[in-house]
Amino acid sequence: MKGFWSALAFLTRIPVPVRWLHPDGWRTSPAFYPAVGGVIGLCLVGFNWLTASWLSPWVRAVLVVGMWVRLTGGLHLDGLMDTADGMGANRDREQTLAIMKDSRIGAMGVLAALFVVLVKVAAVHDLSFFATIALFSAPVAGRMAILSALYFWPYVRQDGIGSQLKAALTGWRVAGAWAFGIILLTVASGWLAVLTLAVTLVVTVWMARRVVHKIGGLTGDVYGAIVEVAEAAVLIAFCVWR
Repeated sequence: MKGFWSALAFLTRIPVPVRWLHPDGWRTSPAFYPAVGGVIGLCLVGFNWLTASWLSPWVRAVLVVGMWVRLTGGLHLDGLMDTADGMGANRDREQTLAIMKDSRIGAMGVLAALFVVLVKVAAVHDLSFFATIALFSAPVAGRMAILSALYFWPYVRQDGIGSQLKAALTGWRVAGAWAFGIILLTVASGWLAVLTLAVTLVVTVWMARRVVHKIGGLTGDVYGAIVEVAEAAVLIAFCVWR
């Protein structure tokens, strides 16, 4: 369980007692990313259910997405903004990496974050009956996307934490994590899990290939961007399906 607690502490702002964290837990933590997605999904479903009877649909949708951001500490939104700034600048590899590493946020980053947040709010508002399924499925799918991107595509900085996580991520761990994620999605949505997995796969491959073509590999910011876009895409897919 040490990998799970490390993953939970890294990907969320849910308090984790220090005594539960192991110094080497972070190395195996990516294998538990789908499980952390399930925890986030359960929190969102519970919050949505508690507020459904006494808040208007629009107010509830805004608060649910706000809770979503709060649970992750804006970690993935920050990555989305940095990635949008870098990829949208239309510069060479080194300049793109420098822009992505810069802590300042540009216009492209703000617009990307605003767009994704608005899509999530509108989707949560429109889903109604499917909200429970979608709010659980999207966070799980987003963390499965990180896992896939981390394992199948190169990490651009050899000295970054991502390269160390990638080195410790074996095929068996990826397969086990994906199997667990598929179980979670199937229990939550039945055969609609296929829809979630297909959307997640398309988003992950499309974004990863574009970034690798541009800068030769992925970064932590790109992982965050993939999570946000995959989550929004899954919500949109449920809106279309309903």
